[in-house]
Parts: sequence; C-alpha cells; structure tokens
Amino acid sequence: MPEIVFDTCVISNFALTGALGILEGLYRNKAHITDFVAAEILRGIQAGHARLGAIPKAVQAGWLKEIGLRTGKERELFKTLSVSLGMGEASSIAIAKRRGLRFASDDRVARAEAARLDVPLTGTLGILVKAVRTGVCELRTADAYLGKMIEAGFFSPVRSLREIR
Repeated sequence: MPEIVFDTCVISNFALTGALGILEGLYRNKAHITDFVAAEILRGIQAGHARLGAIPKAVQAGWLKEIGLRTGKERELFKTLSVSLGMGEASSIAIAKRRGLRFASDDRVARAEAARLDVPLTGTLGILVKAVRTGVCELRTADAYLGKMIEAGFFSPVRSLREIR
C-alpha cells in the first residue's frame, strides 16, 4: 500500500465508529496525520468527542505517524492552499504533493485542489471498499461501519458498499 495522509474528517469517521483497526490493517506504518490535523483532533476531544482519543493513541502506538511541514516548498504550498482550505486539509495536501503520498479526504473543495495538483486521492468510501477487496474486513462489517458513520453525520451517496463494488 502507498503511504497516505488523512485529513480530519476521514480519520474522524473511522475513530468515531471504532473502525481505526481498518486503517491500521490497510496502512500500518504508512499512515500519517499532520500536526494541524492532530490539533483539530485535540479540539474535538476537548469538545467532548471522546472516541477521537483513539487517534492520539494510534500515534503513541506508532502505526500512525504525526508529521509536519518540513521544507520551504511544503510551507509555500501550504500558505497558498490555506487561503481556500482549512489548515488540516492545506497541510495534508502540501505534504502529500511534495512527498508523493496519497491524500484521504471527503471534502469536495480539498479533493478538487488535490486533483488539480495531481495528488492521488481516496476517501472514506474508497478506504472501506479497499478494506473489503483486500480482506481486511468483510462486506457486512464495512457496511455496519458505514451505517455508524452515516448516523454520526457522514454524508454518503450510498447506504451499502454493494452499490459501488
């Protein structure tokens, strides 16, 4: 699997439904969040979303890495992107572009910016489909997680992965 950097929305979908194990199964030691995404997650935990606490625990466990902008080119692209995107999405796209990572986002504007920059993309549904196709979880389990994500506020164009497999 290629390395991947998650925006807040995608990784939160998995954490809030107890499905981070899917991400670990697919991307163990190849999964990243930026320090800006980590800060957004911390704000979510402080606002009472306790299940998001699984994300810092994944960083502590080491299979999920927290990374920051490290080059001038990354910082320059981040500044440009942050005009129209949130800090989490802007930092994730800048790092994905400069380091050759896949970007995981469900945000329409962020995905459009990433596509414009030729950054490989996926999202919550793509990850769930990949988990089923690679045997990380069964279709029934992935559909159950999708249902929980929808109940938690995720907008999905499908109710079952059977519709897109």
